[in-house]
Amino acid sequence: MAKFVLAGRAECPYYAKAELLADYLQKNLPDFRVHKITQHPQVWELYYGVTSSMTTELMKLIAQENLETHKEKELEEETRKDLINPLQVWITSASGRVCYNLIPILTSGEVFGMHTEISLNLFDNKQAEEDLHIIVTETWNLVAPLLRSISICTQVEDAFRQAHVIIILDENTDGEVYSLEDCLRSRLPLCRLYGYLIEKNAHDSVRVIVGGKTFVNLKTFLLMRYAPNVAHNIIAVALGVEGQARAVLARKLRTTPSCIKNVIVWGNISGNNYIDLRKARIYRYESAIWGPPNYSRPVLSLIFDSEWVNRQYVETLKKLTATGKQFGAILAAHSIATTLKYWYHGSPPGEIVSLGVLSEGQFGIPEGIVFSMPVKFENGAWVVLKDLKDIEISEPIMTRMTSDLIQEKLVALGDLISFQPYQSAVNLLDLTPQPTSEKPFGQEAINDSEDRSVEEQQN
Repeated sequence: MAKFVLAGRAECPYYAKAELLADYLQKNLPDFRVHKITQHPQVWELYYGVTSSMTTELMKLIAQENLETHKEKELEEETRKDLINPLQVWITSASGRVCYNLIPILTSGEVFGMHTEISLNLFDNKQAEEDLHIIVTETWNLVAPLLRSISICTQVEDAFRQAHVIIILDENTDGEVYSLEDCLRSRLPLCRLYGYLIEKNAHDSVRVIVGGKTFVNLKTFLLMRYAPNVAHNIIAVALGVEGQARAVLARKLRTTPSCIKNVIVWGNISGNNYIDLRKARIYRYESAIWGPPNYSRPVLSLIFDSEWVNRQYVETLKKLTATGKQFGAILAAHSIATTLKYWYHGSPPGEIVSLGVLSEGQFGIPEGIVFSMPVKFENGAWVVLKDLKDIEISEPIMTRMTSDLIQEKLVALGDLISFQPYQSAVNLLDLTPQPTSEKPFGQEAINDSEDRSVEEQQN
């Protein structure tokens, strides 16, 4: 039985509040008893000598110090928990070069935080076991202070156990594939298996991020379909395509890609997409007009060669996305790591990020397909930027992007026998209307995935 003594001055409001709480606890708790001592203010000061000359400002200061101390203790407690229970990170197709480049970034503390230890789990098939052991050895040689453990998994039934983060990379396709339709259908069994294992083995709050250069949107959709309980936490990485677009612009403007922001990737990340420059801004640009570090200018206002935007820029990005050969392992790894960093710690304030998410009808996009669109990350979640102004997409461009995505989904699910590429009767230049400034608002980078050979998709 708990016994408490409550003493105070009769006219003290704090004593009255404590008395009410004591009465409530004594009434509702069977083993709680309280003994009250109430004294007249004069008697209290005479016998107990307890008075307060503390000013309101001083009391507020002490209260603030107490709050800060409490927050510090909570942070220390979270750090201790991380040391006891490291973040479980799983990487599929881990014998590939993307994983090799990704591991040093993940273990540096840049992604999950400098106080979060991680356990890496490398998942691949049995044939890749020797390569996985080599990666394990090299990873330990990094002497990364935040790496608690690293393990290998080649048994499918053990995949994703207690996973907090799952990174889905391009699978190794050693089998012979004869057509685009076969490629699409071959994604379903693996995604169905992964979805089942995620639901069965992973942590309830698992975050799944899909990267790569082949059928990224489709694989993300299939994982959502077969892991419905965590579908809201499955996303597709689009920062690689965005990075390519920014790099090409930077070469034209003779600046660095990091100075260009708010380039939006719409549509199919690894296929038919549309690079939107209408919101693109350039910072720290050396020109006749100069300003502080936060000063920026519209990218399109600095490109006076509209022919370059409409033709050469389009063709350059078309070649990059159509072959995927320029989308190397370093870029893929950095894009995944940056997206994860934003997911955990938030994206830069005011900055637009491109991300593949399930459409709910935003911007006139058909529901039920994974589509790259502008978002921001905050408080451990992503939010679609539905309030952006002047980013409407013309019907021909929207139809061209969504047609392929819808067909990919239907072919993969067996509801459509053959893939019919969307044929637009409109010339590409007609798809980029001129605003009042007589500058093009963006460009469309086309990746006709249906025309790619199987060899190109697998390289």
